[in-house]
Order: sequence, then structure tokens, then C-alpha cells
Amino acid sequence: MNKPLLALAVTASLAVAAVVQAQSARDYISVVGSSTVYPFTTVVAEQFGKSTKFKTPKIESTGTGGGFKLFCAGVGPEHPDVSNASRAIKTSEIESCAKNGVTDIVEVKIGYDGIVFANAKGAPWVKLTRAQIYLALAKTVPDPKDPTKLVANPYQNWSQIDAGLPNAKIEVLGPPPTSGTRDAFVELVMDHGCETFPAIKALKDGDPKQFKAVCQTMREDGSFIEAGENDNLIVQKLVANKSAFGIFGYSFMEENLDKVQGSIVEGHSPTFEEIAAGKYPIARPLFFYVKKAHVGVIPGLKEFVNEFVSEKSFGTDGYLADKGLIPLPDAERKSVTAAARELKTIGSK
Repeated sequence: MNKPLLALAVTASLAVAAVVQAQSARDYISVVGSSTVYPFTTVVAEQFGKSTKFKTPKIESTGTGGGFKLFCAGVGPEHPDVSNASRAIKTSEIESCAKNGVTDIVEVKIGYDGIVFANAKGAPWVKLTRAQIYLALAKTVPDPKDPTKLVANPYQNWSQIDAGLPNAKIEVLGPPPTSGTRDAFVELVMDHGCETFPAIKALKDGDPKQFKAVCQTMREDGSFIEAGENDNLIVQKLVANKSAFGIFGYSFMEENLDKVQGSIVEGHSPTFEEIAAGKYPIARPLFFYVKKAHVGVIPGLKEFVNEFVSEKSFGTDGYLADKGLIPLPDAERKSVTAAARELKTIGSK
């Protein structure tokens, strides 16, 4: 055999060997990522396992950022097939994926979720603005005596921010930086609340890095506590401490309405109806991402995607709506379903 043909034969045999290895190495779907999307994916996985010939997918709650790190680490059975996310994938993460050979990524938007600022059932029901939340949680805030200057956060009690708020110590349990909920909270609450102060808003154009540092750096004096990716732990602590607040997704609050309640933010409650109508100000889309190179290699991956985007799953009357997912509008849902079934990748037309 001449050298070109020999090289071609070796390449082909290696490719076949890789596929065979992948097929023999793992016969189930591996999903990582967002703790917010986790319960929805778990329900779809259970339904998928019961109604098809494929094994029930394995779902891990690693946080959105942690999920993308695992997802983008490479192609092959040792790497996950799907990454759940409570925010859209960042350009830097797409670039990280590409460096490791993960180039064909399918983005699927599944619905919406609200972020709640919750406290224990029976505790005072609080009405807040995003500016007040920013003043409670930011490391640096405008000086109460001279708003043109920035100082280390002086507020210890909620009533120091506004006399109408509880005379209780500021104690808020929230997600870590690896969480998509944290990313969305920073963007939708901290940045927005920050911009209500003219001196800080001026930084946005003049010194964007300083603006980001002022608006997005959380205080480290015990008033804001990173509680990890376990939302159950936050609920337990809220029940034990009636003056504390917690930050997590609406769908999780819905599961624990016997224990917690959501604060009113700028006149709107975190309810299914208010989020679906676009009125509740702290709402964000939810996604999952599929590694297209694994389709046809990991058994059932395409079929799992089809189950997730079926009307019986993420439709208006689907079983995920029963779990607290806010469905996409009809036209958008049809578009998402078509693109997902075609496994249309990010950047493709």
C-alpha cells in the first residue's frame, strides 16, 4: 500500500476506534450545569428514561459556570454531552470550548424564570427597589452625606437604608460567582440599582471597569453570604433566621411556598403570571447546550433533545410548567423547537 493510502487507512481506523470507544465507554447521557435548570432537566430525564429504550440521563448540579468548564473541556465520553445554564453562554466560554475542539454547540432556550429575594413564611413581607438591594449588598456605595463620593458600605440594618424597611440586620444568602443566578442577579439587580445614582451612572461611559467594580462587587463583612449551589440550604437557613433573605430562582420558591415567600420588587410580585407577562423586573431566560459531536455517538442524545422541546414537556400546558418553568411565547417556542430538532448550532443561519 502506498503512503497516502496507508495514512488514509490509519486515520479512518482511528476515527472508527474513537467512535467505538465512545459507544462502549458510556451508554447514557451526561448533563451538568445550572442548579436552577437542574430540576427541570431531571423531570425530562425521568420521563425520557420511562418512555424510551434509552437509559435515564445522569444530571449533575455544578452551577452554570462550572458546567461550561466541564462541557468545554473536550470531546469524547469523558466529557459531558449537555450543559444546563441560567444565562446565555459567554463569548469567552465559546472561545474556551473551541480551543478544546468543542466547536459545534447547539443552544436551546427552554423558558423563563424569575429571581426571587425571599424570606421565611411569617416574616414581614417586604417591598423593595433594586436601588435598595444594591445599597444593602454592594461593597462600595454612595456616601449618605455626599452622594458624589463613594465609601465602604456603612449600612448594617435595612432601616438605615429606608425607614420603611425592617429594623433588622442585613443578612442575605446568595449564590456563588460560578452560578448563573449570581450572574443574572448582578446584571438585573445590582447594575440596575447602581445606575440610579448619577455619580455612578457617569462612570458607565467614562470608566466602565470602575463602574463594573462598584456595581458588581458584593460586600464581604458578613451581610452577604455565599451559600453555594444548594438552594435547599438557603431555605433551611431562612426558616431558622426570620430576619434573613435568600436569593434563588422562582421555580425553587414555588416548590417551597410552605416555607418561604418572595418580596415585592418595584411593585411586582414574583408570580407565574407577573413573570410570564414581563412585569416582574428580575426575570431571565433559561437554556441548555448540546455538544453536537456527541449526537449519534452517545445513545439517545438527539431523542433527549426532542423530548425536552416537545409540547408535552416545555409547552404552555406541559409538565415543566407544572414544575414552575415559565413557557416561551407560542411563536418563539415553535422557532426554538424547529432549531433544536435540526440541531442548529450557534452562529449558523
